[in-house]
Amino acid sequence: MISFRLDVADLAATSFAYSPLQETVLSLRMWTGHVWRFPALRETFAALRPAFENLDHELLTALVARRRYWVPDFLTPRPTAAAPDIRREFAELRATDPALVRAGLEQTFLPLGEPVPARLAGALDNPARLLADIADALEEYWATCLRPAWWPRARVVLDADIGHRARVLAEGGANALFTGISGRLSWADNMLSIERNGPWPSPQTEIPIDGRRLLLTPSCFADGVSTTLSSQALPHIIYGARGLATLAERPAPPAPRALERLLGAPRARLLTMLAEPASTTELAQRLDVTPAAVSQHLSVLHTAHLLERTRHGRHVRYRHSPLGAALCEPHLGQGSDRNRPGRSARGRV
Repeated sequence: MISFRLDVADLAATSFAYSPLQETVLSLRMWTGHVWRFPALRETFAALRPAFENLDHELLTALVARRRYWVPDFLTPRPTAAAPDIRREFAELRATDPALVRAGLEQTFLPLGEPVPARLAGALDNPARLLADIADALEEYWATCLRPAWWPRARVVLDADIGHRARVLAEGGANALFTGISGRLSWADNMLSIERNGPWPSPQTEIPIDGRRLLLTPSCFADGVSTTLSSQALPHIIYGARGLATLAERPAPPAPRALERLLGAPRARLLTMLAEPASTTELAQRLDVTPAAVSQHLSVLHTAHLLERTRHGRHVRYRHSPLGAALCEPHLGQGSDRNRPGRSARGRV
């Protein structure tokens, strides 16, 4: 059991952020024996394999432990902004104290009964050079495999997750927030506890926040919750983001025929998609159209009081208003013959 002690001020200062560097490093799990943990992402990463195999994949896959999917902590530092610029994150990674490299690698592999992989161990006599090689390999992997097409869609999922968690906190309080993130998280008596699992010893560990601000970070490559055990490290919990299924290639949902007749096909389709909040960019990604095309229809639906919109930082998110939900409810699951499941609607709003 790991517990964080949060007083009222600490709870009020708890915040969310995501990190493109973290996602780059954790995505290396997709190239190892841990890929089965993320079925929604398998097809997408299978398509990236030819590009990945042209990189230094031996070095990259060596960074992930075999028995569990641990990676060295120094590669996934706590984000310093809500959505940091990965160029700055790579600069900070390159500025890591080389003295942390050996300790970070040993803490990743040795507790699992694994040796430090030969590709890494053989370079530990020059940790500064090894750190630079790892940063170079990660940056090339990011630029080649992730940045062009995958990251824009993943960022939408991470933004949507944070927007959802903020709403849960506002409507249900801290306990609803934490238990909604994971059944292994619980909140009581100013203590946030993580129930650990696995065959390794799990001594009681209490980490005081002491004004250092707890940060919660969603990830596409976490199937639970994890944290750094050092009481000296800034408090940071990484958890699995919701909505990964939206990253899989699939057609847009069919619009109910009755709503199409009432609203027109594009607006009916958008309205049925907004039982859960989404941004203009997210909807455009899912429908494979431009944000401008989506924005025009959302504006009409909002003016007609069928949608509500709320701002979360830089993003505006839409969802059904009570009227819009009532309008959709009788028609859920009723698709038109023209747009029945199995026919792709990608490319049209």
